Amino acid sequence: MSATTNEGGIRVEPIAGALGAEVSGVDLREPLSDATFKEIETAWLEHQVLFFRDQPIDQQQHNAFARRFGEIFTHPVLQPLKGDGKPEIFVLESDPARPFVASAWHTDVTFEQEPPMASVLRAVKVPDAGGDTMWASMYAAYDALSDTMKEILGGLTAMHDPGFFRNIARSQGNIEFADRDPVRHPVIRTHPVTGRKCLFVNQTFTHHLHELARAESDALLGFLYEHINRPEFSCRFRWTPNAVAVWDNRCTQHRVIPDAMGSHRLMERLTIAGDRPV
Repeated sequence: MSATTNEGGIRVEPIAGALGAEVSGVDLREPLSDATFKEIETAWLEHQVLFFRDQPIDQQQHNAFARRFGEIFTHPVLQPLKGDGKPEIFVLESDPARPFVASAWHTDVTFEQEPPMASVLRAVKVPDAGGDTMWASMYAAYDALSDTMKEILGGLTAMHDPGFFRNIARSQGNIEFADRDPVRHPVIRTHPVTGRKCLFVNQTFTHHLHELARAESDALLGFLYEHINRPEFSCRFRWTPNAVAVWDNRCTQHRVIPDAMGSHRLMERLTIAGDRPV
């Protein structure tokens, strides 16, 4: 794949074979015209995750850009800036006293009946080296399966559970969330825009496969988690100050690389509401 420059001057340069592209020629501090946003959206649907460097946006500009993709989703448990009137901003922060989070492959908040469709993450403070994020294409992971495995998985559903978020909710007195039931999603979902099929299980929130005995479920999920981890399905992004990433939560997974434990890393994320997987 080669870089392309659109009519509006936006340049899209793929960074890996399966997914990911860097976008230049746009200033996210300024309101985007409908035509410019359409070019970004088209590239995003194709490449699944887009990266914008050197974008010194503030929280208000971050919010304005995220809202172009849809309605903002507020995390049901973690709202660190709620006291500042900004419950929708999800903060990812690590330093020597606070370990990295999100270091396992996952798709965000799949324990919701309608998981988010996308996220927009901006780098506020990054290490000089390390703390990269990886994304993996669940289109590519699905396409690489045998026809027989695709047929088997196509008839299965998976239970997704909040896991450690239950304990956090209970400590907050949020008993309604802590006692909620797991939700059931198809193992293979169809993207509502592209129509492509993709894997939709992840080791952080997927608890078990509904139709199988636990031993069978554990074995099959173990295979899928190893399969997802194949390097040819992924891309890796080295963060720089003021970089922004936008990913499609419906067809990707991601994880942070916890290799900069002695450095301060601060990221702010806005998440876009989605619909029920089918």
